[in-house]
Amino acid sequence: MDVLSQFVEYSVIGIASGGIYILAALGFVVVYKASNVFNFALGEMMMMGAYFFFGVVVQLHFGTLVGLPIALIGSAVLAMLIERFLLRPMLGRPVIVLVMITFGLGSILRGLAAIVWTSDVLTIPDFLPRQPLFIGSILVPGKLAWGFIVAMVISLSFIAYYRFSRAGIALRATSSDLTTAEGLGIDARRAFAQTWAISGALSATAGLILASINGLTPQLGGVVIDIIAVVFLGGISSVGGVVIAGLFIGWLETILGAYLGANWQSFLPFLVVLLVMMFRPRGLFGEKRIERI
Repeated sequence: MDVLSQFVEYSVIGIASGGIYILAALGFVVVYKASNVFNFALGEMMMMGAYFFFGVVVQLHFGTLVGLPIALIGSAVLAMLIERFLLRPMLGRPVIVLVMITFGLGSILRGLAAIVWTSDVLTIPDFLPRQPLFIGSILVPGKLAWGFIVAMVISLSFIAYYRFSRAGIALRATSSDLTTAEGLGIDARRAFAQTWAISGALSATAGLILASINGLTPQLGGVVIDIIAVVFLGGISSVGGVVIAGLFIGWLETILGAYLGANWQSFLPFLVVLLVMMFRPRGLFGEKRIERI
């Protein structure tokens, strides 16, 4: 394989990896837009979705077609419970209080997962094809390729729902102006709960794809660092911005890892995000109303 073909192959693999980040990043953004909460427990919510699937399919011996919807519904319910009993009573408190609650929640979920399922690397049943996908002479691993396809279909479907459906318009109205939305008859509490449910389902889907590719451990949630980089680069209030940022971060990490090694891969993308934030604190596509913490 010549140098150009190799670069193209690495680029395709990187973009496919970034597509999976987009799912969880969208879950982060919609929660922030609705309630101004920085949900740093998002990685652990991804992890729990994968463990729910493992528990239903492997431990309870139900089929994959039963395990997938139960995992997504369970994650949505978990997210709604978090919003209702942990975060809703704290709305109006300083931002740092909400941040610390989500950090603490992430640690609790990670610890519970280790107690219930151990810290061993678990293999979840295949629900993505293993067959590699060839684009000309470029080979993309099967699970990664199909994971990207699933992630992009769900992401684009969610964006269409969020922008054009009646329920999506209600969610956006609540995010933009809570007082006016309530004056128009929109139930803000219900909208907040729906937002968290959507975030839980999106993050669980991302967690399932990542666990299928890399294996399942309580440390799966550590990928939230990459997702936060995507969110802040694209703009924490921009649904479309995180799509572009997710593809870019995935591509950059893969290219750096391939040509410069894992040490460069682990920090240089975050340096890029930091430099962007210095000149555009709201991110590349964020709204000017965004506040920094």
